[in-house]
Amino acid sequence: MSNITIYHNPKCGTSRNVLQGLRDGGVEPTVIEYLKNPPDRATLEKLIHDMGVPVLEVVRTKEALYKELGLDAAGVSDAQLIEAMLAHPILINRPIVVAPKGTMLVRPSERLKEIFL
Repeated sequence: MSNITIYHNPKCGTSRNVLQGLRDGGVEPTVIEYLKNPPDRATLEKLIHDMGVPVLEVVRTKEALYKELGLDAAGVSDAQLIEAMLAHPILINRPIVVAPKGTMLVRPSERLKEIFL
């Protein structure tokens, strides 16, 4: 396989496991450390669209900043969530893998086989 990209946070165990799983499968993916190089609006929106999941699923709701910003309040829109992720990339859940089979938030890491095999 080729043309695989992982949006990666090296401090995250799940993200490290998925990256290692790709490498163990003989793939050296393009690694984007999204905290250092966050996606722009178009890229983030495309990733979410391609995953086919609700925007909230891509937000790290366990991150303290999620509550601090009031994102847990009723009525917060998808647009507000996207704005928050753009302003604070730590709120983007990870790892996101883009592969020929599709785009997926690979959480837990065992889901890698759904997109990689």
